Amino acid sequence: MKSTTLPLTCLLVLVLTLASSFGQGFESATQGRIHAVENGFESSSSSGQRPEPRDLLTEMKRLNVPAVSIAVVHEGKIEWAKGNGLTRVGGIAVNPNTMFQAASISKSITAMAALHLIEQGKLSLDTPIQTELNSWTLRQNRFTEQHPVTLRELLANTAGISVDGFDGYAAGQPIPTLTQILNGTKPANSAPIVVEVVPGSEFRYSGGGFTIVQEMMIDATSKPFPQIMKAIVLDPIGMRSSTYQQPIDPESLIKVAFPVDAHAKPIPGGPHIYPEMAAAGLWTTPSDLARWIIEMQNSLLGKANHVLSFEMTRTMLTKVIRMPKSPMWDTDLVSLR
Repeated sequence: MKSTTLPLTCLLVLVLTLASSFGQGFESATQGRIHAVENGFESSSSSGQRPEPRDLLTEMKRLNVPAVSIAVVHEGKIEWAKGNGLTRVGGIAVNPNTMFQAASISKSITAMAALHLIEQGKLSLDTPIQTELNSWTLRQNRFTEQHPVTLRELLANTAGISVDGFDGYAAGQPIPTLTQILNGTKPANSAPIVVEVVPGSEFRYSGGGFTIVQEMMIDATSKPFPQIMKAIVLDPIGMRSSTYQQPIDPESLIKVAFPVDAHAKPIPGGPHIYPEMAAAGLWTTPSDLARWIIEMQNSLLGKANHVLSFEMTRTMLTKVIRMPKSPMWDTDLVSLR
């Protein structure tokens, strides 16, 4: 399944931010909030009657979800983290360190790293990307003649780029190079990445755009993409249980949550491989994602700034273009995130 939607796999990540204070003791208050999360599901009701509460394990069984991992942020810190279910049929129990495929959450972490390279002077936010790409050239057409593609637009999904998401590659399938993916040539299983509307004119979700960003970051640093992400974001923030390595190394593969289909049947061969790392290649945990959220919050307050300055953090969260509301998006603002 493409990275633009929540895959029917073992991945169900829940990160909550709770800001209120409680008068009771810390331990009892925490236990009460854990109970509220794990028992706060409600069934839909068409009869007008009050929905019946459901617990997490019941919902997991109903939805055929074999593994769930949860991390909760409270007052700027990870308050608690838990795992439920098994990593695979006959596998070990899920725990807070169990890694899941993060799908399109990968893009937000990638954006942070790209903005860091801008602060280092290795990339530019508003320069035409053609001046910064060395290993590949974006096809120019009547749309780019009206407005060139910039990194700002790529990160905000407003560059008019094709290919919304990627299917990945099953075990045993040939893995294309990044250039083959960008050009849409075999063995790539996705279309060529091209400009389809005037850049900057509208919101158009694009994994293809972030694949261009991946190439730009590699060209700017002359380093493999997983190494770039580890050095710039993962290590400085303390995301020790995260990697963009594709495929993930065999030692780690033993401990990850394996994907399943809508009926909880294992996907043949296990996790798909995503050479489109910037768009869909992140392996992580809810606790590590919570660390990233906390870093963003603190950077915006000028308290952390391990990756981005206060000014660049504001840039990352600044709206770029308005978009129409839809069931997929609950906001009408596109920002660099």
